[in-house]
Amino acid sequence: MNRLIAAALAATLAGPALAETELRATGLVSTHTFHTALEEAFYASLAEESGVDVTVNFNPLDVVGVDMQDTLRLVANGTFDIVETTIGSAARDDAFLEGIDLIGVSTSLEELSEAVEAYRPAFEARVAEKFNAKVLTLWPYGPQVFYCAAEVAGVEDFEGLKVRSYTPTMSALVEYLGGTPVTLQFAEVYPALQRGVADCAITSPTSGNTGKWPEVTTHFFPLGISWSVNGHFMNLDTWNAFSDEEKAKLTTAFASFERQFWELARENNGWAVACNTGGEGCENYTAYDMTLVEPSQEDRATIKEAVQAVVLPTFKATCDDTFAECSSIWNETIGAARGVTME
Repeated sequence: MNRLIAAALAATLAGPALAETELRATGLVSTHTFHTALEEAFYASLAEESGVDVTVNFNPLDVVGVDMQDTLRLVANGTFDIVETTIGSAARDDAFLEGIDLIGVSTSLEELSEAVEAYRPAFEARVAEKFNAKVLTLWPYGPQVFYCAAEVAGVEDFEGLKVRSYTPTMSALVEYLGGTPVTLQFAEVYPALQRGVADCAITSPTSGNTGKWPEVTTHFFPLGISWSVNGHFMNLDTWNAFSDEEKAKLTTAFASFERQFWELARENNGWAVACNTGGEGCENYTAYDMTLVEPSQEDRATIKEAVQAVVLPTFKATCDDTFAECSSIWNETIGAARGVTME
């Protein structure tokens, strides 16, 4: 199987597809059952639904052996025509991208939707410039919450704990709470929790459940600090090979695709929370019996304090260092939408 995967990747690196309408696509790992099913169904019916004569060869990331953090690089160089990625992973190559979902700024799906729409034009322009890619969708995987192998009753108990983080501003929040951030890829988290390399880890209720994190944790603290915004991206050369009429049809199709992911975020996470904690309404996920720790108003107030104290300054410093207009663009877009200013 490894030889077959290597051969497939070598073939894609050899040059563009033989026909412009034959597209290579990769998406989330196959354990993300509902999201992968959406992707498979969408690509299978794209030609019929859009009216564009296009065929998509789609495989999840784990099938083709690709790391999430490499996906935008691979769409930039044409290895894939379409990729799906978590913006937090892509932001390692360009801090500006992280601005779409800064820790603690958007505390509900409605607020996040406003932020995404405010940032989208600037985000699209930056992705085109830095990654030679067209933004096709932007959507939330779900609230990023805490799974802990240590007993916690609120944010004050994170002091002294090692907490898995995956963005600079998330790490800044962990440090503000007195914890030590540990940067880990998703696949590394389960053994890290099992061995005590990490005491807690941050991900969505659904991802943690499908990743079997409740097997190695005891306390579930559903304080959503961000939303793990994801997106689908097409190589810009591939996109520009379509006619204006075809682009319009594909734009409409992917807009509908994006709406399905937003709806999935609203519905899916409720099931996973119930399953993680042995509550009522557990559907479609594995049932566990973690201790549910409800966030207090004091916990939420602490997160808001952290936004001004460390999240915004951390983002401004890292982003302005590589893109001088970064913080001013953020203030004019998401900052204006959320009533927050980066000084």
